[in-house]
Amino acid sequence: MLQFIAELDGRILLFIQEFLRFEWLNPIVLFLTSLGNAGAVWILLTALLMIQKKYQKAGISMAISLLLGFLLTNVLLKNWVCRPRPYVMIPELDALVTAMDWSFPSGHSTSSMAAAAVMFCRTPRKMGIPAMALAVLICLSRLYVGVHYPSDVICGAGIGVLAAVCALRLTRDKNEKLTIS
Repeated sequence: MLQFIAELDGRILLFIQEFLRFEWLNPIVLFLTSLGNAGAVWILLTALLMIQKKYQKAGISMAISLLLGFLLTNVLLKNWVCRPRPYVMIPELDALVTAMDWSFPSGHSTSSMAAAAVMFCRTPRKMGIPAMALAVLICLSRLYVGVHYPSDVICGAGIGVLAAVCALRLTRDKNEKLTIS
């Protein structure tokens, strides 16, 4: 099963490179993927929410979800699984960027989904929906630039959502139900 997933991962990345990469799109995707470097855009949004009384709880939840996601992904799983980057393993793949750490799971995907899921649940839709859209674009950008396998991104996104759910539960009021409004 793992061999099948690895082969499918590689085929998807080569398909993206062959049929979905365009010169005009490269700078846009490179910009999107850079927003997720070190969780920068999400840390900035967390700080902005935390300084506004109205959204402090959302900001605190985001900070917790980012921390949980970082610990699970970058500290624990990447160093336990030690999966090489796809551009190292697939000679035909031309990565648009490189990275210094291991591939599995995607830290960009984890932080993006962790923060965006909290925003989706704890802020008005006019903020939550664009946050989710940006998170999905950052996740997809990791495939486009060739630094993650699809399974890295899917698992990273799943860990991010799990971190968000945990953070939302930790920060909810005693009588508050965890719902998506």
